[in-house]
Amino acid sequence: MATEPETPVAASAKEPAVPSLVDRYFTRWYKADVKGKPCEDHCILQHSNRICVITLAGSHPVLQSGKVIKSISYQISTNCSRLQNKVSGKFKRFLTELAPLCKIYCSDGEEYTISSCVRGRLMEVNENILHEPSILQEKPSTEGYIAVVLPKFEESKSITEGLLTQKQYEEVVVKRISATTATS
Repeated sequence: MATEPETPVAASAKEPAVPSLVDRYFTRWYKADVKGKPCEDHCILQHSNRICVITLAGSHPVLQSGKVIKSISYQISTNCSRLQNKVSGKFKRFLTELAPLCKIYCSDGEEYTISSCVRGRLMEVNENILHEPSILQEKPSTEGYIAVVLPKFEESKSITEGLLTQKQYEEVVVKRISATTATS
């Protein structure tokens, strides 16, 4: 009994998807309900070299359909702008877990403060999202990142304490959805 040769479409459907650059080189960690604000979740992409890229988690209100970002500001207070961060020299800006990185202003009047979620030195902020805020929504894990933080070497193992794994985060999101549907 002869079998028909597989079509290219059928063959490609069986092959596992090639993992993205982010999935290959970074471990995703999550902080749910940052500063007690429901659904304001952040994602921390941790590289094996300790570098942490701060992004928005998929369930963050800014990434929900219908939200339009009016502007983004790294001006945290009158005396503190993350754009003035010096990367070289002795005086790099050291952040705590709750340190604000930027503020996102939406067209519906909502304002969201994005926090560091990890302790470390602020190495870089993404100035591209200032000029083109839509990339924050379109590509949150790549070109739309918020900032890059480098934890102290001695703290690099402990920075993930209090953060959720991908699986734990998915469980939190499922619980939220089921709680929302149960009350409606």
